[in-house]
Amino acid sequence: MFRQPDADRGDDWVLPPPSQPQAPPSQARPPQQPSHGLPPQGQPPQPQHGQAPPPQPQPQQGQAPHGQTPPPQPQHGQGPQHGQPPHGQGPQPPHGQAPQHGQPPQQPQAAAPAGWTVVVRPDREYFMAMMRRSGPEAASLNLPAYSPERRMSLDGQQVTVGRRRQSTGESPDIDLSVPPEDPGVSHQHAVFVRQPDGSWAVMDQNSTNGTTLNGADEPIQPYVPVPLQDGDRVHVGAWTTLTVVRG
Repeated sequence: MFRQPDADRGDDWVLPPPSQPQAPPSQARPPQQPSHGLPPQGQPPQPQHGQAPPPQPQPQQGQAPHGQTPPPQPQHGQGPQHGQPPHGQGPQPPHGQAPQHGQPPQQPQAAAPAGWTVVVRPDREYFMAMMRRSGPEAASLNLPAYSPERRMSLDGQQVTVGRRRQSTGESPDIDLSVPPEDPGVSHQHAVFVRQPDGSWAVMDQNSTNGTTLNGADEPIQPYVPVPLQDGDRVHVGAWTTLTVVRG
């Protein structure tokens, strides 16, 4: 029965020494006998009895011993060659490969929970069902020819539904007094209440014309939260349906 509500997201090559040409047999000289005390030609002098051997020349810094190839040295100011890790650091894993043993893997970020939205629109089917249950006082009601659909997020712990009270300026979160105003909605008609698991429930606030769900004939009990599912339709007033959508 319809009733009028109360007013108000980074080696160099080492060349071998040139070979010595051999003299022809006809020109070869007999070997000379070394003078007394002098070593043969081509041999280093032998130390005298009691004397220490002469010191051997040492290779300069940065040169390798005779017959060996020195390793290449990086020039001053240059970093390590391409493909070599910096001094003191171990090899790095190539891009896109998993970390080596002992390194903790990266944890994927958890997805943010989906939000809830309420879609407010006039509902012809609900309006006709309301008219059939109402008396003569609903005869003057007419479904609005055009009313834009509104979408509002369900945030916080509760979202109130009703009409703005002219005398005090008090306005609910979902104000159904904006044109076209639904005259069957009470000033404090219903409230959406967030549940501990993040879902929502609807509770009638002892409104004049009650609150129904999904086209039911009987209204829900006042002050008793009724859990809502994605796509549930909440009917209030003479023609207003509020559809709750998750995501």
